[in-house]
Amino acid sequence: MPSQSNLKDLEATRNSQRRELLELLRRRSVLHGDFQLAGGTRSSVYLDARRTTLSSDGMPLVGSLGLQFIDTLGWRPELVGGPTAGANPIAIAMMMTAVQKGRPLGAFIVLKDANPETGSCIEGPYRSGARVVVVEDTVTSGKSLLKAIETLVTADAVVLGVLALIDREQGGMEAITRAGYNFASIFTLSELLAT
Repeated sequence: MPSQSNLKDLEATRNSQRRELLELLRRRSVLHGDFQLAGGTRSSVYLDARRTTLSSDGMPLVGSLGLQFIDTLGWRPELVGGPTAGANPIAIAMMMTAVQKGRPLGAFIVLKDANPETGSCIEGPYRSGARVVVVEDTVTSGKSLLKAIETLVTADAVVLGVLALIDREQGGMEAITRAGYNFASIFTLSELLAT
């Protein structure tokens, strides 16, 4: 069990990484203008998280914080993943961070349509009955996440929870929790827009 000083060091590191990632997201991923979101609503803010999650300085922070969050929540998945393409860099970052720590953790991708060669909607080392955490870069209404979860449940996954990098605070969290799944986000849109 970590000592009290080690726990304080871990918390300080987590807070430092969270501040650093928040600044990267604010600088790179928050776009202002007039946008039509995937769910059909219009917004003056578009979040292009992949400008950060696919960067050489952003990806390690995403992996480290994502792993710390699921550890804090007590979620112990065998695999992490979610709907392509927003979840892909997050799942890979978390998997690589776990590997560097000597922990087994695989990644998977949920496709919108079945792979024509295999007939499967889940790519990667998925097996029936696997304990999974579903990840996503940005959650708005939660519809795409719930569709991915439905695909996983149909394939007999045990969904421990959903971890979003950013919650747009537009009903996604409520929709996911109403469906009976645990939900957590590393950031909210309000945090990203705060000065």
